[in-house]
Amino acid sequence: MSAFLSFFNVNTIAFTLFHYPMSWLELVGTVFNIWCVWLAARKNIWTWPIGLVGIICYLFLFYQIQLYSDLFEQVYFFIMTFYGWWIWARKPKQNEPSFVLMLTRGYRWIWGIGILAASFALTYFTSHLSLWFPVQFPQSASYPFLDAFTTIMSFAATYLMAKRYWDCWPLWITVDVIGIGLYFVKQVKFISLEYALFLILAIAGSLEWRKTWKTHRAQSYVKQTSKVEI
Repeated sequence: MSAFLSFFNVNTIAFTLFHYPMSWLELVGTVFNIWCVWLAARKNIWTWPIGLVGIICYLFLFYQIQLYSDLFEQVYFFIMTFYGWWIWARKPKQNEPSFVLMLTRGYRWIWGIGILAASFALTYFTSHLSLWFPVQFPQSASYPFLDAFTTIMSFAATYLMAKRYWDCWPLWITVDVIGIGLYFVKQVKFISLEYALFLILAIAGSLEWRKTWKTHRAQSYVKQTSKVEI
C-alpha cells in the first residue's frame, strides 16, 4: 500500500533525464493525456476514458506544485469526461449533424467575453486561497492570472468539445501556447513538452474537424438542392 500511495507523491522519481527528475505522477499523467488528445483529434470516443487516468494524476500533481486553478480544472475535467462520454456515445437525433458543429460569430463574442470575466473572477479567488484557507493551501498561487485564464479557456473548450463544436480547438491551441511557457517556468518541463505536442495535435484536430464540418455542409447543400429540384 505504501508503494501505491508513493506513486501520487511528486517526489517519487521514475527516472532522471538531462538532470530533470521525472516523477511517476507526471510521466503517467502526461502519457495518458497525450493519448487522450490524439484520440480526440480523430473523433474517437475512447478519448474520454483514457483521459480519466491523466486527470487523476494531474489532480495530485497540481496541488503539490501550487497551481490551484489547474487543480480545480482537473475536478471539472473529471465531471465533464462523463458528460462528454455520454454525448459522444448517444445516437444523433434526426436532422442533427453526425459530428462537427460551428458557433456563430455572435456566440463566439459571448464566449470570449464570458471567458475573460470568469478568468478575472477565478484569479481573485485563487490569489486569496492561501489567506482564506492557510492550512489547505499553505503557499500562494503561482501566476494566478495565467493559470486562471488557461483554466477557464479549458473549461469552455472541454464543454464545446463534448458538444462537438469545432470552436474548441482555437481555445485549446491558445491554452497550449501559454502552457508551454507556464509549465517550463514551474519546472515541470515534461508537461511543458507535453503541451508542445498538444499544440501540434490541436492544430491537427482543428484541421480534421473543420474538414468534417465542411464535408457535412456540402452534403447538406446537395440534399437541399436535390429536394428543390424534385
